[in-house]
Amino acid sequence: MTDNEKFSRREMIRSGVLGRWIENLLGQQSPAHDCQRDAHEPHLSPPPISSRRYPEKAADLPSGGPTRSRTSIPVLRPPGAIDEPSFLAECTRCDACLEACPHDAILHAPLRLREAAGTPMIDPMRQPCWMCDDRPCIGACEPGVLQHNRDDVMGTARITEETCLAYTGSFCTVCVEQCPVDGAITMTDGKPRIIEDKCTGCGVCQYVCPAPHNAILLMPALQRSVRTKPPGEVQHD
Repeated sequence: MTDNEKFSRREMIRSGVLGRWIENLLGQQSPAHDCQRDAHEPHLSPPPISSRRYPEKAADLPSGGPTRSRTSIPVLRPPGAIDEPSFLAECTRCDACLEACPHDAILHAPLRLREAAGTPMIDPMRQPCWMCDDRPCIGACEPGVLQHNRDDVMGTARITEETCLAYTGSFCTVCVEQCPVDGAITMTDGKPRIIEDKCTGCGVCQYVCPAPHNAILLMPALQRSVRTKPPGEVQHD
């Protein structure tokens, strides 16, 4: 490699151009960041969908499918998701759940989530799960990796008291008012409290939190129960 080539690469990294291209590739580019791009900086478009390297269906996973010996990155799945190893092996990436969601809350997992890339997930900071009564995403799932009549817990929310407005001298009840699950967040002495036994990890509290530094931490469920019906069987309520 010549000195000019080394210099060119260093400058590319320092200027952030490479980083922004990677963000585009992962679908993480924000409108605000895009507006701040220097007028003289070339616009780097993400590669076409066909060239993105994530598995389109379960058959495209590495040989043998996901293994239990490798720890999976926690992913916030739609409600009713079966255990993660089975989910990764049996989800067909058909996009039916994405299309069925009336709130556009379900999206493709990005490349950085390794073998989970391309599978359905929820990013509450973009759009949380509003816990529809009929769970249309579950009804649309033909392979049965989303199921009715099972635990709807997707994760667990926590309140960071140091950044919560109600805990730092201000009055705020937004998370309590907007939570779609009855009794999941209560007010005690003017401060919100998450009831873990009722919290589904839908992410609405994180989405609506008005604190300058978001006061809600959301951890996807590390373990989910196994399926209750064979793949392909239509679930009837």
